[in-house]
Amino acid sequence: MKVYLAGFKTIELYWDKPTNEIFILSSFMEHKGRVGKYVKQENHILDSGAFSYLNGRNIDKVDWNNYIEEYANFINKYDIDLYFELDIDPIVGLNEVERLRNKLEKLTNKQSIPVWHKSRGLEYWVKMVKDYDYVAIGGIVTKEIKPKEHNVFTKLIKIANENNCKVHGLGFTSFKGLKKYRFYSVDSTSWTSGNRFGAVFRFNGNGMDIMNTPIGKRVISRKTLIHNFKEWVKFQQYAKEYL
Repeated sequence: MKVYLAGFKTIELYWDKPTNEIFILSSFMEHKGRVGKYVKQENHILDSGAFSYLNGRNIDKVDWNNYIEEYANFINKYDIDLYFELDIDPIVGLNEVERLRNKLEKLTNKQSIPVWHKSRGLEYWVKMVKDYDYVAIGGIVTKEIKPKEHNVFTKLIKIANENNCKVHGLGFTSFKGLKKYRFYSVDSTSWTSGNRFGAVFRFNGNGMDIMNTPIGKRVISRKTLIHNFKEWVKFQQYAKEYL
């Protein structure tokens, strides 16, 4: 399993080793101000950045046709192979998402990674995995798919495997869940949570231990971030070989 670490701007500040050693997910929105050296690395997936708008950011002011054209131009300019569609179903509806996806794929001459949401239904999932080589499951972070419903992943992944289709779990890095559900790839920003919540990660050989800062103590931001990132890179390598 490939575990992509999100947040390239933070990674870029503290990691200067050959980039093919790690798996990175970046957002098109992150690249608005700076492209960064990671967009052309081999193990990279580009997200559309639409999640920012799903969180209520300037939704009514977005020209989605223009957004698609800018997104496609960026993909073409940097020859990016793996990129997600704009899964903005709650904002514009599924029909419009499909129109935007078709436009994006015509502009790039490449298949996107479509993102399934629970509202699309099982029949739509079956169609997706038959039409595409690589698909994603969304709505995990927002709890559109609640933790008690995660068992559905087993069925969805089985259907995908039967159609030779790879499945990405967006924002899914539950260590217990990763061993239970055989995604092809996942991504997470969890490695950055040490600075926000005062936690230090340690790879224990087959998973991650989380050590919380004692009451009254604070972590040293830079050192904690670098340490946590290196521990998650160790987990990436473990997941690649054993999960």
